[in-house]
Amino acid sequence: MSTRRILLASSMALPLLARALPVRAEPAPRRTADGSPFPSPGKRAWAAQIPTLRIGISGGENEADRLGRYDGYRKLLEETFQVPVRLYPAADFAGVGQAMAAKQVEVAQMGGAAFAGAWIDTNGGVEPLVAAEQDDGSIGYIAVMVVRADSGITGIAGMKGRSLAWADPNSTSGYFAPRASLRAQGIPTEDGKYFSHTGFAGGHEQAVVAVLQRQYDAACTWASGQGDPAQGYSRGNLRAMVDKGLLRMNDLRVIWHSGLIPTGPIAIRADLPESFRSDLRDFLLALPRVHPDIYRQIERGEGTGFRTVTLSDYELPIALRREEAAARRQRN
Repeated sequence: MSTRRILLASSMALPLLARALPVRAEPAPRRTADGSPFPSPGKRAWAAQIPTLRIGISGGENEADRLGRYDGYRKLLEETFQVPVRLYPAADFAGVGQAMAAKQVEVAQMGGAAFAGAWIDTNGGVEPLVAAEQDDGSIGYIAVMVVRADSGITGIAGMKGRSLAWADPNSTSGYFAPRASLRAQGIPTEDGKYFSHTGFAGGHEQAVVAVLQRQYDAACTWASGQGDPAQGYSRGNLRAMVDKGLLRMNDLRVIWHSGLIPTGPIAIRADLPESFRSDLRDFLLALPRVHPDIYRQIERGEGTGFRTVTLSDYELPIALRREEAAARRQRN
């Protein structure tokens, strides 16, 4: 079953999915498991157009940790393509999309909703390149709602009259997807209708910390949904916090999870040379096999590597974005 079908089966279908995306020829996906060779070092002709390669990094954790995780990746890109590489950590999820739209970065790792927003705002000026593949071959993950283990809350029914922290207003798993899924279950997300109040914590890590510090009763964040839950699953924010020593999973309880959400892509500006796109795609597809430690750093966990993706993989986040924009116009 495709990622899109799983999402629709999870009761997150939206009327706006009927609005067709551009029809494009879509070649069969390429995967890390295919064994693509790692690019040979050397300066490329596209360097005349991209003298410095600028990489946008989405929010969700503190800036020092993000820069640290990406440093090996930055150095390897420099060694391979022999151009300077600069990292630009965005303050929040919207920032990296805005940087892409303003042509301040060439490449960015983005959540599905952030990519969808940038694609809409730039009229197709950004394109998905690859996304991380799960152990079962899917390119999806889940949103989870977590509470303190000592809270006495054991399910979503126990959240009535309690407070909920969203991760970021431009996060798929930390806002768009759980809100849409809860509404589909008949649970209103406006303050005072089911939850006592909701708010944005400033990122995924911050949302979980807010629960641990009893600032909110629950928070939404992301996880692979695969692997050992006691270790924070195989990938995701919970796993990253466990690995950094910021969290013990026995201090939390997962009380709800969404259906499968398409994994956000590493995206590229659509106006860049095809030769650059091809070189970067080859670099990324081979990276998990040739440099697994660097792959684990930027992807915050395990998995089978990268897989090429196309616009059709992000129909659902684009539909969620369009629904949000339509609702905002009605309120105004």
